[in-house]
Amino acid sequence: MEFSLKTEKDTENLGIILGKAAKNGDVFCFIGDLGAGKTVMCRGVAVALGVDEKDITSPTFTIMNIYQGRDFEIKHFDLYRIKRREELYDIGFQEYVGGSGITLIEWGDLFSDELPYEHLKVELAFENSFRRAILTPFGKRYEEILTGVKGDADVSD
Repeated sequence: MEFSLKTEKDTENLGIILGKAAKNGDVFCFIGDLGAGKTVMCRGVAVALGVDEKDITSPTFTIMNIYQGRDFEIKHFDLYRIKRREELYDIGFQEYVGGSGITLIEWGDLFSDELPYEHLKVELAFENSFRRAILTPFGKRYEEILTGVKGDADVSD
């Protein structure tokens, strides 16, 4: 499923749509170049789940942020600075991913073999004057999410 996102707000709105569809245990993997909108979309997901927007920051230097939503935790990873698989074990990545709460992973494509098979991949790319988001489900749960997203496809204000 593809979306054209004309503004940063459109990118955040798609995140909000995903957040509204999220359930406990979901894993969303965001990939794209620097500045493509990964953190903006993660912010939308977290806001939809009850996190105050001002509390959401990129975990580029901390590797992981944990936010408390209305119903459960949101674990927000940024794997950009991780260079070796062993570092994932050092930070307990597998203990957090896909367990209780929602897991948001930026740069997950750097360690795609460490992701759970079932997840939603969100690819963000610049194209001319807009961003393109391509959502790919891995598993029945994520196919269901996209069915719901399709019904709420207008992300613009």
